[in-house]
Amino acid sequence: MKMYPSLAALLLACVLAFAPLTQAAQHLPININTATAEQIAEALDGVGEVRAAAIILLREQLGGFTNIEQLLDISGIGEATLKRIRPVIVLE
Repeated sequence: MKMYPSLAALLLACVLAFAPLTQAAQHLPININTATAEQIAEALDGVGEVRAAAIILLREQLGGFTNIEQLLDISGIGEATLKRIRPVIVLE
């Protein structure tokens, strides 16, 4: 199949136009005071089911997070992880 340059350019433009939308969808803010463990694991890069469950447990113990740095009390969440996930976390 012969590809015409203008058609190829149009297809490339469409792909590039929608790329930021799919990337942004992966980094939507998440409220760790109301999210489920599944939502937390899905939204936070490097946080799986076990750490997400630990976040829920700590949230219950604290009566809710008042400071994002409280996540450092969870085993496996260090400064590097916190720095990576901080932009998508909200506390409400």
